Amino acid sequence: MQEHDEICVCFHVSIQKIQKFVRLNKPKIPTQISECYGAGTGCGWCIPFLEKIFEAEKNGEPLNLKMSREEYLQRRLAYHKKKKIS
Repeated sequence: MQEHDEICVCFHVSIQKIQKFVRLNKPKIPTQISECYGAGTGCGWCIPFLEKIFEAEKNGEPLNLKMSREEYLQRRLAYHKKKKIS
């Protein structure tokens, strides 16, 4: 994924916005990222990815989500289908 891709599809929050939020606001725990345009408070799919961004920024490491935007969206769709069945 690229930094301009939406990580929180529900609220249209990009990876870059989350990274900037973490750098500027220095949240103490990942759940405080929800203060960035509500990221992670919709369907919940992006929460593990928000945590990865939080850790990468906290440790000064590059972010590597190892998937394309299309794969991310396909996995999100599968998550929603499974969630409806459960």
